[in-house]
Amino acid sequence: MSQDLRHLANAAPRIMVVDGSKLVRKLIGDVLTRELSDAVVVPCAGIAEARAALASGAVDLVTTSLVLPDGDGIALARAVRESAGQAYVPIIVVSGDAQSHLESRRFTEDVTDYFDKALGHTALAAFIRGYVQPQPIPGARVLYVEDSKVVALATKRMLERHGLTVLHFVGVEEALEFLEARRGQDDVGCDLVLTDVYLKGALSGNDLLARLREDFGYGKRRLPVLVMTGDGNADNQSALIRAGANDLVLKPIEERLLVTKTLFQLRLARLPEPTTLDA
Repeated sequence: MSQDLRHLANAAPRIMVVDGSKLVRKLIGDVLTRELSDAVVVPCAGIAEARAALASGAVDLVTTSLVLPDGDGIALARAVRESAGQAYVPIIVVSGDAQSHLESRRFTEDVTDYFDKALGHTALAAFIRGYVQPQPIPGARVLYVEDSKVVALATKRMLERHGLTVLHFVGVEEALEFLEARRGQDDVGCDLVLTDVYLKGALSGNDLLARLREDFGYGKRRLPVLVMTGDGNADNQSALIRAGANDLVLKPIEERLLVTKTLFQLRLARLPEPTTLDA
């Protein structure tokens, strides 16, 4: 585990919850207090209150709704970034409309990640814990497809530092052979697939994604898929999400974000069906 993640895991996290609804702030705050017993929740009704709270002390993570009384979640994220000492704090948009924003790539670079409130309060706590108190998932296996030896080695080491077992394949063809041998079994051989989009073989990451979702019939909870891409084209990114990717990891890869997204998808796949958060 990297030094900054160890620090967060051992410290009492201060989590700012920004939402125009007092009920929603209380709901999220209660969930966090219950699931992360040492967390300090800083509730704010909007951007103005968030600015005042940040002036009195730094936070370790911010959650915000998209719609706020004095602006929106994107403006809130920008305000947080402009605060002293908060340039790199994770900012999570919590919304029932997050998926459409993700597909259309409407989130700006000020937003670290998003959470679909339809996944429920237990998943929300697990998601936030992945940022502020990251914990390994013993025995979790990542099937990783990457044809660059240098990139593969660096990424494999990132994941293995967090207790994950990495099954590396140079091409999609080899990965599909591995998965085909386990088709129809309860254990498909891995718990998550991580693949680059552009590969040197005949098949690309897009082809792997299509085979998993259409041919094998594995849904997003059955076998999560994270796609790594250096393509900044919003339309191409949207197409990956619509094709069945659980999420994207943009290059150059930042370890904390890669590990957080991986661990969250692994935890989400193991959770029971969600209880929806109140609107």
